[in-house]
Amino acid sequence: MTVNIEYEAEKQLEIPYEEIIRDVAEAALAYEGCPYEAEVNVVLTGDEEIWQVNREYRQVDRPTDVLSFPMLEYETPSDFDHVEDMYADCFNPETGELMLGDIMISVDRAQEQAEKYGHSITRELAFLVAHSMLHLCGYDHMEEDERLDMERRQREILESRGYVR
Repeated sequence: MTVNIEYEAEKQLEIPYEEIIRDVAEAALAYEGCPYEAEVNVVLTGDEEIWQVNREYRQVDRPTDVLSFPMLEYETPSDFDHVEDMYADCFNPETGELMLGDIMISVDRAQEQAEKYGHSITRELAFLVAHSMLHLCGYDHMEEDERLDMERRQREILESRGYVR
């Protein structure tokens, strides 16, 4: 798996963020049974930058903790059966990896939420990556049953790698 990470935030994370991001991304794809080697792009940024993107792409005029930009659409979450037929252009021609999409995380929000929820920044970053990876696999949380399913999956992914509260 290839995880491309760009660090654009002013605040510095004093944790091994690259290792955490790669670990959780790999865990999420293994949990979801992705049959392909995959590629994900992650940008760590600040509130101002994520606010601009949130406003532009979602018409929500405030900062947020994480944004996900999936390359694929799924009839059923994590149903990768149709990928080769419908999304042949979503495979990186140089590596052959499935390009799942992009993740943008606000370091500012991650630090604030870690303090608010009383857990470590490591756990909060891991949570945001797991959450976003599930979005890249087609999950959403607009309905109550979807939210509960996503929460269960996030918890199981994080627990499988020891990221607990």
